[in-house]
Amino acid sequence: MPAAALITVVPAHISREEHAAAVAQTPSSFNDIPSVLCHREENVAVILDPPLDGFSADDGAQGTLYVIESVLVFMAATGRGFQIEYPAITLHAVSRSEAGPSIYCQLDENAGEEQAAASSEEVDDMRELTIVPQSADALEPIFEALSHCAALHPDPNMSEDEDDAFVDSGEFEVFTGDEEQELSEVGRAALEHLESIIVYPNGDAFEDAEESDTAES
Repeated sequence: MPAAALITVVPAHISREEHAAAVAQTPSSFNDIPSVLCHREENVAVILDPPLDGFSADDGAQGTLYVIESVLVFMAATGRGFQIEYPAITLHAVSRSEAGPSIYCQLDENAGEEQAAASSEEVDDMRELTIVPQSADALEPIFEALSHCAALHPDPNMSEDEDDAFVDSGEFEVFTGDEEQELSEVGRAALEHLESIIVYPNGDAFEDAEESDTAES
């Protein structure tokens, strides 16, 4: 099942102020209160690789990004859109590469499946999402909102000692944890794939840079 689901209507959402007011009234069911909108960014382009069936490149050329606490949503100017559950986002990063400023995400197409049933080739079941805002100033607010929402939806298959990868730097700077922390299998596969595509400003691939550091030490 694709990590991104096609939609034609943006899910119901409210502002933090509206949420606080609704909670203060002690509703009969808190489940009836719409999710909080953490960030909304207009004039955004998105790229899905591989493409999502039913969502064309023209659909991704321009639209609005909604970082809602329940789901991440992109609604195109064409009226078509998609939403992504946060546990499916195994990694998100800020990129300021020569290709242009963007938010890079890796999506696990097997999100929600039992860990025991996961394939050893999980890295092949990933989809890449690139979010390109019109202004580079929007990168940090989008990243922070994504990080907040992702923290609200931890991977149910992840142990207490495991952690996902969240990246924010001038190019890419990968967090892999210390000796007391270990990435999930999907997280490790995502990081290995990310490292294979990173190109540093001097044009060297990640592995070349790593070998150079080892030689110097």
